[in-house]
Amino acid sequence: MTVDTFPALVALALATLFTPGPNNAMLAASGANFGFRRTTAHLLGVATGFPLMLLIVGLLLGGLFQTSALLRETLRWGGALLLLWIAWKIATSGGIGSKSSGIHPMSYLQAVGFQWINPKAWSMAVAATSQFILPTAPVTTAAVVTVTFLTLGLFSAATWTYAGQAIARWLTTAKRLKVFNLIMAGLIVLSIVSLVRH
Repeated sequence: MTVDTFPALVALALATLFTPGPNNAMLAASGANFGFRRTTAHLLGVATGFPLMLLIVGLLLGGLFQTSALLRETLRWGGALLLLWIAWKIATSGGIGSKSSGIHPMSYLQAVGFQWINPKAWSMAVAATSQFILPTAPVTTAAVVTVTFLTLGLFSAATWTYAGQAIARWLTTAKRLKVFNLIMAGLIVLSIVSLVRH
């Protein structure tokens, strides 16, 4: 990777990590419903899980994923169905942090595993690895891409979780929390629509 291409990598990471998507909507919803501390495992799972996925895709699976239409379509539609289920669970709960809802914050391993069925994560992984991991220096460039997304991903995940927690100060009634959860579920559905259309 050259000095000229690194700013482009940072720009791609910022644009993809900080914009609304399934991970960020779920982190905001979890921050609002459970608070920052209880969402920490989820936050760390997203922030470390995606860079790990990038590294594996960049070094091992990138070519297979790009050449197999069946694999791409299976992951795309399977991930979309899971995201719809998550959106439904958020939208239909009066408050996902309530004891009666039976819903808990996502664990670290669940958040790491979720990256592998998240259509946006796959799109980002293929785009980043195909553009920035060089065949002439695969390990070095994969490491640079991974560290860049890890560093910025920690800031992004923390920002979205904190924003959700900050919004919770105004979500003092069940009705307001319900509206917030519906908005977060709607963001997830919108991200699904944009992802499956491509």
